[in-house]
Amino acid sequence: MSCQRSKKRMGFSLLELMLVVVIIALIAAIAIPRLSRGTEGATSSSLAGSLAVLRDGIDRYSVEHGGSFPTVASFSAQMTQYSDASGNTSATKDATHVYGPYVRSVPPQPVGPRAGQSGVAAADGATVGWLYNASTGNITANCTTETDATGKLYVNY
Repeated sequence: MSCQRSKKRMGFSLLELMLVVVIIALIAAIAIPRLSRGTEGATSSSLAGSLAVLRDGIDRYSVEHGGSFPTVASFSAQMTQYSDASGNTSATKDATHVYGPYVRSVPPQPVGPRAGQSGVAAADGATVGWLYNASTGNITANCTTETDATGKLYVNY
């Protein structure tokens, strides 16, 4: 008789299975919203990091070029290539092109309608990820109305 009892006790009861399903559902209900908020924070951090890299490069360019900032038309070249004292660029370092490069590449803008675009211009455009003011050296994300999870405009980062 004990042999029959042990065969009968090998599986889980319906109540035990239901309890496990309920516990898993509760854990999922708690974890999923927290994980989805993490992606919003990641894009905000990515934007802040990209802006910090670009702003640091602009500042270093300005220091080495007597206080002048990269031009809008040549921004990418002046930031990613070697340059001379007047801002002319060269892909290779030589006796006159001794400054830079300041960034490896212009990073793509990670948020808003222009996400993935790495173009730099003074005004909005289809491939413009970053808005740049050459007279002040100020660079911002090209998304004027989008906000982060706290309500701060991305353009104010």
